[in-house]
Amino acid sequence: MPHVIYKIVPATLWQNARARGEFKGAAIDLTDGYIHFSTAEQAIETAARHFSGQDGLLLVAVDGDRLGDALVYEPSRGGALFPHLYGTLTLDAVLWEKPLPLDAGGAHIFPELDQ
Repeated sequence: MPHVIYKIVPATLWQNARARGEFKGAAIDLTDGYIHFSTAEQAIETAARHFSGQDGLLLVAVDGDRLGDALVYEPSRGGALFPHLYGTLTLDAVLWEKPLPLDAGGAHIFPELDQ
């Protein structure tokens, strides 16, 4: 499985997590009982499908190896395996965070992603 996984998150929510020293998840994560992540191959589609046209987002890169057994890859409705964290994301596992600006057509502009 990929070592680096990604979380798309509103910048304001991430700033609050930084202030607390941990990220417990967005509303959908709290509802589902785990924090949703994407692999590099899945991140662009995740943005288009669940965050279309939303401004003020960050892409957070996380070292999946630091999450231990709480990180589980589970099949989506389409069968692809998505990383899910059953626990809190501690900030020591975060590699970087970068803005996800929108282009003129409303699609997110992604930085180069580590596989």
